[in-house]
Parts: sequence; C-alpha cells; structure tokens
Amino acid sequence: MAIWDDVLTDLDKKIYHKANFGREASLGKRPALAIIDVTYDFVGDKPEPILQSIERFPLSCGENGWKAVKQIASLLPLAREKQLPIIYTASNPALPRVWQKRHPGEKQAKNKIDNEIVEEIAPSADDIVLHKIGPSIFQGTPLVNILVHFRIDTLLCCGTTTSGCVRASVVDASTYGFDVGIIEECTFDRGEVSHKINLFDMDAKYGKVMSLAETRDYLNKL
Repeated sequence: MAIWDDVLTDLDKKIYHKANFGREASLGKRPALAIIDVTYDFVGDKPEPILQSIERFPLSCGENGWKAVKQIASLLPLAREKQLPIIYTASNPALPRVWQKRHPGEKQAKNKIDNEIVEEIAPSADDIVLHKIGPSIFQGTPLVNILVHFRIDTLLCCGTTTSGCVRASVVDASTYGFDVGIIEECTFDRGEVSHKINLFDMDAKYGKVMSLAETRDYLNKL
C-alpha cells in the first residue's frame, strides 16, 4: 500500500490508471544526493509538536521534520561510502524571499539559526552547499553545471517541503532530463495531506518515490 492510498478517491485512481500515469520509473547509474532546505527554519531547534514549534519558527514542520532528519542521517554514511556528490541547499539569506511574501511568518522576528543546516546532518568539507533564490534548487544556483561536471544522471531528493521546494526541484530536475528519486522517509511537509498527495503526483509524473530501504538497495548495487 502506497502512503497516498488513503487520500485518493477511487475515481482518482481510475483516472490516473487509465491515463497511464505512474509507469515504473528507472534510475541511472551515477546519482547525486540533494538535501533540500533541512534548516532550523523548517524543523525548529528541537523535536516538538508543530503547533509549539511554529510559535518560534513560523515555517517549521515540527516533529515530521525531525523524523526525516533522523532518516537522512542514517543514509549519509552509505552515500559517502559510495562517493556520491552530496548537495545541500538553503535560501540565500542576503535576498528577500519574494516568492514567500504571502507567508505571515516572514513578517515575524527571525531566529539567528534559521538558515543553518541542522547539525545532525551537517555537511562535511567535501559536500556542496548552495544558496538558492526560489523554491527550486536550480533557481539561482550552478547546480546544472555541477551535475554535468560529475556526469550525474540521477538526482535523489530529500528534504522539505514536499509540496514546495522538493516538488519544484523534482519538476525542474525532470525537465532538465535527469532521472529522479524521491526518498519517502527523508522528505517532509507541515501538512499530512499535502505531503501524501504531492508524493503521489511526483511519482505519477516526474520521478520515482522510493522507500529508504529501496534507496539503500539501489546504492548498494552501484
């Protein structure tokens, strides 16, 4: 049973099946790992219920974020063992988030650690950190050049939010012609329905939603 089955209607399932969406997607042999916006801005400074976390970190996904942080941390040793390029992203703190102007949290006082990558999955000296200017990790960054340099054919995506920056990045990666994997347990959102339905739609159109176990199996076979 897929994570999104409980939010789809029977008609939804029939439509997508008849239209031939969701065919099995393949992945290439030269992946990179993208860890999208896993900063304190989006998880808060400690695991706590989301309604408490957003009192101090308005964009926080609360405990959902910290669960994913733990899973990302468990994947990193294998990614490094396999010498995958690991690409972290965060917003560019020097520029206004014009695309987020509708979010009331932008008007509230900011925390000093907002844009820092969570310590539990902090980048190593060999990792790449990009500061983007929009939802997609391709927006305002040299990511395409980096992926071409490393001859990457597949982008494995983790991070947040499933319905926002992860989705935008997955759509762009697919548009540029990369195979895309979305690691289910390593992505998160502030809302359960938005998380599930966006995983469903990305899997149907733009990439392959994978469990952490499937991801490990894929990497171990490289």
